[in-house]
Amino acid sequence: MTTAREIHLKQRPHGEPRLGDFELVETELPDPGDGELLVRNTWMSVDPYMRGRMNDVKSYVPPFEVGAALEGGAVGEVVASGDERYAPGDRVLHGFGWRDHALLPAKRVQKIDTTVVPEQAYLGVLGMPGLTAYAGLVEVAPVRDGDVVLISAAAGAVGSAATQIARLLGASRVIGIAGGPEKCAYVTEELGANTAIDYKAGKVGAQLRAIAPDGIDVFFDNVGGEQLEAAIGSLRLHGRVALCGAISGYNATEAQPGPRNMWRLIGIRAQLRGMIVTDHAHLRDRFIEQVGGWLASGALRYRETVVDGLDAAPQAFIDLLRGANTGKMLVRVG
Repeated sequence: MTTAREIHLKQRPHGEPRLGDFELVETELPDPGDGELLVRNTWMSVDPYMRGRMNDVKSYVPPFEVGAALEGGAVGEVVASGDERYAPGDRVLHGFGWRDHALLPAKRVQKIDTTVVPEQAYLGVLGMPGLTAYAGLVEVAPVRDGDVVLISAAAGAVGSAATQIARLLGASRVIGIAGGPEKCAYVTEELGANTAIDYKAGKVGAQLRAIAPDGIDVFFDNVGGEQLEAAIGSLRLHGRVALCGAISGYNATEAQPGPRNMWRLIGIRAQLRGMIVTDHAHLRDRFIEQVGGWLASGALRYRETVVDGLDAAPQAFIDLLRGANTGKMLVRVG
């Protein structure tokens, strides 16, 4: 038996999550049976989509259960194995985060190569956020040579990858939206965007029209709300939008107004397409090869915001929703 600590959802948040909505619980895990692994988690991810799973609403993924451990991406070390394909010491990626130890079916894990990048990179640039950015720009709203591309939340995990991938795919100009001078400097100086818009400094639509008076071809949206409306207002003929997230409304307690200029999409024959990364799993091998190559060559960079300790995970998640991270928000479990 192994004593494990888990973060449970104590109650469903109303509006912005609070620390009282979470609870640290100890539980006993049996030794792994046939086809099972006991994994000691070393890193876990907190991601914006988790906020939606805390609501008791029907969606593309079931809601978290009150009184049960939360879930999310994690990497760790196999401690004990009931599957001959895995041995103690193997490093694996799986979806049973928010705990320091996990007992899980071997079919739910993926062995990872830590000789190329650190293990936590598989939760960020080489994991779900990176694949999301890649799929959005090669399949959902494909970037073509010479396109002008706009990225919201450009300093975040998905946005920072998308900003660089757009440039590497042939965009003639990449514009990032971020909050505050420091993040805007990161978007231009480290990520290579041509220009950054500080949404805290004024209306995004007015800033975008001044920066790109001839419009944009592609918008990768992580935010929704005002920023989506601004992008629609600047889309050119046959513009494409990848609707990845809408973090501006995740903590809203009542329905938020949608963009007021949807009529523009008719005349310019634009495409708005929602995306869920699991629909694009067929791109994973191509993604690992291409993005892994960009990482190895130094053409693509990434940054992490690291919080230490499983008990700090709820605050890390709250801070993520407040925009406190630059790059990927990670919790170092142990």
